[in-house]
Amino acid sequence: MHWNMQLPPEKKVYFLSDFHLGVPTAEKSLQREKLIVQFLNEAKKDAHTIFIVGDMFDFWFEYRKVVPRGYVRLLGKLAELSDAGIQLHFFVGNHDMWMKDYLQQELSMPVYFGPQTFTFNQCSFYIAHGDGLGPGDHGYKALKKVFRNPVSQWLFGLLPPVIGVGTANYFSQKSRKAQEHKEEVFLGEDKEWLLIYSREVLQKQAYNFLVFGHRHLPIDYRLSPESRYINLGEWIHFQSYAVFDGNDLQLKSFTGKDEKIYRQA
Repeated sequence: MHWNMQLPPEKKVYFLSDFHLGVPTAEKSLQREKLIVQFLNEAKKDAHTIFIVGDMFDFWFEYRKVVPRGYVRLLGKLAELSDAGIQLHFFVGNHDMWMKDYLQQELSMPVYFGPQTFTFNQCSFYIAHGDGLGPGDHGYKALKKVFRNPVSQWLFGLLPPVIGVGTANYFSQKSRKAQEHKEEVFLGEDKEWLLIYSREVLQKQAYNFLVFGHRHLPIDYRLSPESRYINLGEWIHFQSYAVFDGNDLQLKSFTGKDEKIYRQA
């Protein structure tokens, strides 16, 4: 499905990803959640559409009658935005890939499990979380197929929530520590896998902006005179987001100064 919209005057489109609520501690996660809510309060003033491009939670699994506890400030704010007529879109990430229909039912928020395309004011967007895309990472790609299998999800759902969620959180934090310092440096255009993937996408179809999460490093990279690869970074260290004002997309940080962030070689 392709969305084609004309923004009303003075309205904007916001892109955020990788909140990873739940880590590294409950206290720090709560501080980050309050900051995100503060940002959404500001965005509400002129937002037409808000995209959350994956990994809103560090782990999420919807049992038939149970969802993970907590995050009421963020979910309540999203409900408020939806009720105010702001369009919300959510892309499933590798940490919340077991999302089902909770967000659709409670927030009227479409949930996507793969790349989607949108057009705002004649500017075209290709949007995806980014996990499992591009070259390499064959181990994760195989594991993702297992995790996305309905049988695997059904088997996990048989575990009591206290065991299932506790086990998943343990492995999630262990994986994060292993990757912690690999996410801090731009690897170059020949090694940045989502940049390589973006070039492959552009060989088939032209887009003005290719927007991803997952990489955790804010990146604004010009692929051609007409196309840019944008990685949204994350909210643990960068508090980064992108905003489209109807003409241009800017990558910024919500630090009180709204400074532009560039990670272009």
